[in-house]
Amino acid sequence: MFNTCIRKFYYGDIPEDNAGGTQSNKPAAKNEWPLWEIFIRSKQGLDHKHVGSLHAADAAMAIENARDVYTRRQEGISIWVVESKYITASNPEEAGEL
Repeated sequence: MFNTCIRKFYYGDIPEDNAGGTQSNKPAAKNEWPLWEIFIRSKQGLDHKHVGSLHAADAAMAIENARDVYTRRQEGISIWVVESKYITASNPEEAGEL
């Protein structure tokens, strides 16, 4: 009944046909919540770090769930959530141009 497409990539990977990983070609369910990328700034940190991803209905729910899942003992002082579809990555082959 539920159709999903899941691929696992590690930090810095760019999804390509030959990048490895396994993929299911089943279409996603129409009522599936979007995927959000979570970034947290620690008390001692000067920048936000990517800590993981989660599904949520909207940004407010993503922040609430991220607080529960990714922060413990009041470690984080700031949480950013970005819907995954809005993230674009550079190509590692063009790194010399950066």
